[in-house]
Amino acid sequence: MLSAESASVIRATLPAVGGALDEISTRFYATMFAEHPELLDGMFNRGNQASGAQRRALAGSVAAFAGALAADPGTRPDTLLARIAHKHVAVGVSNDQYTIVHKYLFAAIAEVLGEAVTPDVSAAWDEVYWLMAGALIAQEARLCLEAQVRPGHPWRQWTVLDRRQETADTVSFFLRPADGAPAPRARAGQYVSVRVKMPDGVHQLRQYSLSSAPGEQKRRITVKRVHGDGAPEGEVSNLLYRTLQVSDELTLSAPFGDVVLDESDAPLVLVSAGIGCTPMVGMLEYLAGIASTRSVTVLHADRSPDDHALRRDMNLLVDALPHARATFWYERSAAEEPDSRAGLMDIDGLGLPADACVYLCGPLPFMREIRSQLLHDGIAARNIRYEVFGPDLWLADVTA
Repeated sequence: MLSAESASVIRATLPAVGGALDEISTRFYATMFAEHPELLDGMFNRGNQASGAQRRALAGSVAAFAGALAADPGTRPDTLLARIAHKHVAVGVSNDQYTIVHKYLFAAIAEVLGEAVTPDVSAAWDEVYWLMAGALIAQEARLCLEAQVRPGHPWRQWTVLDRRQETADTVSFFLRPADGAPAPRARAGQYVSVRVKMPDGVHQLRQYSLSSAPGEQKRRITVKRVHGDGAPEGEVSNLLYRTLQVSDELTLSAPFGDVVLDESDAPLVLVSAGIGCTPMVGMLEYLAGIASTRSVTVLHADRSPDDHALRRDMNLLVDALPHARATFWYERSAAEEPDSRAGLMDIDGLGLPADACVYLCGPLPFMREIRSQLLHDGIAARNIRYEVFGPDLWLADVTA
């Protein structure tokens, strides 16, 4: 694992490098894309680049991995990287791209930190990078093998069988493999990448959770178009919402994602907000399909009943499970939905089981708040799992 000499250097330089990682990652991406613009075509999300979310996620993951190595040099913290590995295989990252990233990342480190990057410092951080890259490459190879796809090529064509309007801004697409071959294996809670060609000819990728049971030949994804609200609109969500119709074909990756339904008999709590309900509905449909007798609590927050995508599905699936209950919170028009509550979600007084397995999905501020409430109520951190749409800006938070 990390050598003793390098561990000492990392501990000494982590504050300085960590404090400069945002500037380092900004320079890294700018230079790399200037010299390799092809990486913006079907690999990196332009919206996340423009907002800075991608560079902050990179900085957080490098800092978290380096910090864990420095704290325990004898153990490589591979578990920190599972989420990243799943995202990488879902967008088609190839092994040779780690060499490209290394070149531009270390050039940016040298530019930003200058003379502070002595040969010893450079060698120590180089060791950290290749330990991290090696762990990711190994995990990604295993995931590709399990999914029966070639590394860098997770794609397949699917045909749109049906299009269903869920809310004013949300639509579900029902899909099946265009070649008629069996659908790839999936697990409840996983997502697929969607690859589309934008009007300017550049391909863009987005991840969407499977909002149906994973065992079927027919699969569903549910897309909420992202309004700009002062920022650029969501490119892919708006293109799909406006143009994708029945009989059209869509390029999807094999299913990936490490936030999958726990198969134990422990009480289950599914907590979501907004379009974060999609993986929860997929889990509920799977449980209903196997006639599960598990204790299930469904908690969801939304702006109003009319904004609550898949609300009817949630209610029907909860009714189909003998030991399931649901509580919804709405900021507006709560009285229109029976047994719902007004305002923001507050789990105080719900009596959630201390041994519950909890899944979270929704906006980051929502998940941070609910996670704090869960921890306060005695739910162990190890029993709380979360899914993030987009770069994982929360990695350092939940591993602290």
